[in-house]
Amino acid sequence: MDTFLDEEEELFEAEPDAQLHANRVEHGDVRGRLALQMLKHVRDSMNHIIQLLEEGDTARATRHMVDFVSSKKRTETELETTSGSRVLEGVFDGMAMVGGDGVRYAVPENYASKSKLVEGDILKLTIKPDGTNVFKQIGPIERRRLVGELALDASTQEPVVMCGQDVYKVLAATVSYFKGIPGDEVVILVPSGGRCVWAAVERISH
Repeated sequence: MDTFLDEEEELFEAEPDAQLHANRVEHGDVRGRLALQMLKHVRDSMNHIIQLLEEGDTARATRHMVDFVSSKKRTETELETTSGSRVLEGVFDGMAMVGGDGVRYAVPENYASKSKLVEGDILKLTIKPDGTNVFKQIGPIERRRLVGELALDASTQEPVVMCGQDVYKVLAATVSYFKGIPGDEVVILVPSGGRCVWAAVERISH
């Protein structure tokens, strides 16, 4: 049970062996991109502390870092102790959250669609004692908009968006919500830096 919070490349059917190889390559690429996004998030979160150090305010920078880390750890520990819940953080890979424990936790398509999650976003997952998963976006990465055309992948019949020579996978739940059909114009969101496999749909025009 899951709880939600507010918020011209030719396609062809690959041979089984070729498809398996493509899936392995894609998985490896995704892991690399996620590692990069996680590092960028850590870098961005430390910018304020670095700025303080560069300005020579070492005492304030140290206090800020200690308070931030202590507060975060204390809050999570108290939550786990009092409620029996388990708290994890991880990176969204287009369909799931890759947790700090190395496990992929499926993110409900309705939540990912509503929140317009993009590959590389940082999520927090609270696993309640009854097994309920509560996801929350805590570190959205920088995005850019692209305009493309909705289509179906010839081999999987899953929705994709074609933007010139680039093809992006999109969640079926989002396309269904907007009642999209092949040929519709789609505005998508992708990470501002680097390549990605998945995109978030912002809107579809019929």
